[in-house]
Amino acid sequence: MSNRQQARGAAAARSKGPRLWPLLALNFFMADFQAGIGPFLGVFLQAHGWLDGLIGTVMTAGGIAGMLVIAPAGALVDATPYKRLCIVLLGICTILGSGLLLLSQNFWVVIASQVATAAAGTAIGPAIFGLTLGLVRQRGFNRQLGRNQAANHAGNVAGAALSGYLGYVYGLNAVFWLAAGFGVATIASVLAIPADAVNHRAARGAKIEGDGAGEIGGLDILVKHKPLLILGAALCCFHLGNAAMLPFYGLALVARGAGDPAGSVAITIVVAQAVMVPASLLAARLVERGGSWPVLLVSFLALPLRGVIAALVTARWGVYPVQILDGIGAGLQSVAVPGLVARLLDGSGRVNVGQGAVMTLQALGAAVSPLFAGWIAQLFGYGPMFLALGGVALVSSVLWLGFAPALKPAERDADAASGA
Repeated sequence: MSNRQQARGAAAARSKGPRLWPLLALNFFMADFQAGIGPFLGVFLQAHGWLDGLIGTVMTAGGIAGMLVIAPAGALVDATPYKRLCIVLLGICTILGSGLLLLSQNFWVVIASQVATAAAGTAIGPAIFGLTLGLVRQRGFNRQLGRNQAANHAGNVAGAALSGYLGYVYGLNAVFWLAAGFGVATIASVLAIPADAVNHRAARGAKIEGDGAGEIGGLDILVKHKPLLILGAALCCFHLGNAAMLPFYGLALVARGAGDPAGSVAITIVVAQAVMVPASLLAARLVERGGSWPVLLVSFLALPLRGVIAALVTARWGVYPVQILDGIGAGLQSVAVPGLVARLLDGSGRVNVGQGAVMTLQALGAAVSPLFAGWIAQLFGYGPMFLALGGVALVSSVLWLGFAPALKPAERDADAASGA
């Protein structure tokens, strides 16, 4: 290679690098505002006299709303060139929805708030994946996912730590104002990404050159793709056991006098998210070397163990083993799942609607989880509830092991076809 070619290559690398910094900033700041008050919702409502059953009910209402919009949001991300505008509008909707809780704690107002924040917060996911794929293409997707998720989890650590401190000093209302500030920073970050830097065919997983470059696959691929369906079913069972574990562990600590509401919930978030930072970076490397199947198996096996520990230890120090396992499982999945979907559907032009379909099944499990956990906790106590959540999650591991002969070859074929 000549010196001139080397110089052009170095210049191209330098021109490509800066546009990814706004993407990392976007993932960092969106972490705190994406779900509004998020895990603090339970203790916020508990402080206003709500019982566990109703708390679980409103969480489930929000989860169902999120579930219903994810796949259509993925289809919209595939179809529109205005991906940055989608993220801006969803961010504004999340901030306004969270603000409703400050105005009233009436049941129907809380329901409306959770529906708005959950729908907007979950719809942002496919938009971020599409934006990332359009910037770095298929070959760089897994590694950039690791960086994105590390930034996202770091943002969660910062947001949770600040939320815990501000909530302790100024009350839980301060958590909303912090989330609003992160929302403004998120909007600024996405607008800093140049619009012409995003290749919209690459962003939807369509072929850019060669045979079939103008073709877009039909939506029937989502129901005919067996590995995709197995992945979705396993994740649905996982999130049925996982989604309620964090908020209800925080409730259990507060109910037993193990800490103040804001501080206890903040600790649970900080511990898990701090572990997710290295876990997501490690996941990107492990997926490149050995594929997604073993990475996801480890993530599935972490949850039953987490449920047993949560049931046996409801004390301040129990936060650490319970949430370290959460960080391992969620950190590995945050990279392995979207990376696997992108590779399985590469060339179809339906990557983001596929991401949305898998996320819909995740959301289905997550939506039912608080309702399931809330009523078990109210009727039988927190210990049996944590064991029930961990037991449900065992189904994920059984599915993943049982269908390994179909999953492993599909992933290898997808890698070979995409050159990943």
